[in-house]
Amino acid sequence: MTKKNRAALAIFAFLVSSSAVFAQDKAQAQKAPVKAPAPAAASAKASKEQNLKEYVKLLREDVRSEKYSIVDEVMQLDLDQAAKFWPIYRDYDAELAKVNDLRVANIEEYAQTYNHLTDEKADELVRTAMEFQKQRDELLSKYYLRVKQEMGAITAARFVQVEHQLLLIIDLQINSALPIAGS
Repeated sequence: MTKKNRAALAIFAFLVSSSAVFAQDKAQAQKAPVKAPAPAAASAKASKEQNLKEYVKLLREDVRSEKYSIVDEVMQLDLDQAAKFWPIYRDYDAELAKVNDLRVANIEEYAQTYNHLTDEKADELVRTAMEFQKQRDELLSKYYLRVKQEMGAITAARFVQVEHQLLLIIDLQINSALPIAGS
């Protein structure tokens, strides 16, 4: 099996496993009772928020480990290149995690308000989402330059392509799990 075929298979496996996680979460949300007795409502809400935080933590860890495997497979680096690339990638990933905190906070805010969304709140959430996207794009550009400086433009271009594709896949998974505003 060629490296490209293995990489495509790894991406497919990532998609399938991510879809299963999101589908399971959606199914559990649909099975949840619509109304709980008043004293249990506060407890259920706190429990749901804790579950959401744990779910996000688990998803981040799983996605990060899958991402590293896929990037490793697709980048096709020799030992010398890998010694240069992986420290840069770890720095990038650490900064990306900080930027992703903005996204997580925005998703949590949306989850808490989408049932009673106002025009003002919708505008705030969209603007925050756009700011997240802008920061993420700037970060990728910054690390493109670092990889290019250390390893050349071709390797840097490959890094951007692979990372951009993975980010699109992750975005699709997250966005498809979120309810549509106003529905």
